[in-house]
Amino acid sequence: MYRRGDRGWVEVICGPMFSGKSEELIRRVTRSKIARIPVQVFKPVIDTRYGETQIVSHSSLSVGAIPVPDATTLLEMVEEITVVVGVDEGQFLDDELIDVTDILARSGRQVIVAGLDLDYLGRPFPPIPTLAANSEYLTKMLAVCHRCGAPAGYTQRIIQSDELVVLGATDAYEARCRLCFNPLEPEQTRLDVE
Repeated sequence: MYRRGDRGWVEVICGPMFSGKSEELIRRVTRSKIARIPVQVFKPVIDTRYGETQIVSHSSLSVGAIPVPDATTLLEMVEEITVVVGVDEGQFLDDELIDVTDILARSGRQVIVAGLDLDYLGRPFPPIPTLAANSEYLTKMLAVCHRCGAPAGYTQRIIQSDELVVLGATDAYEARCRLCFNPLEPEQTRLDVE
């Protein structure tokens, strides 16, 4: 049986919506499961888009997940035997995620966190950028711009709302390249697309 080593690490998978972050997280934890490495996967309770106990990619891949309200609860729920800890939608957890991932890695665990690095205004989306800076491995995913087909690193909100967090998928957001990204005019953006 696989056991935790004395050296853990943190991996961050970040990028805009529709870039395959959840799919990559699912792929990595599934690979560990196939190798019979003890895995636990977590997600924020706020993310109920595809059910409360599942992480589902836009291509319909899925894995079971434990919903948690915050990073401290996540830490408390990690079992002693667990070697790989996966976390989806890390941007919806609090800044304690930075310390929690460090504690888990120092205890010999492999920690994989997927999340948005930028919010809908193109600003750093805490805690992912700080977590990325403190990680051993960083994978920056890109989507395809919904407007022009170029590599897209931004998430364009296409509905009107001033809230930082609006849960949704293609009904509320599009992936955009740097040139097509326009965070301040979601209503105009929708009209231009239609």
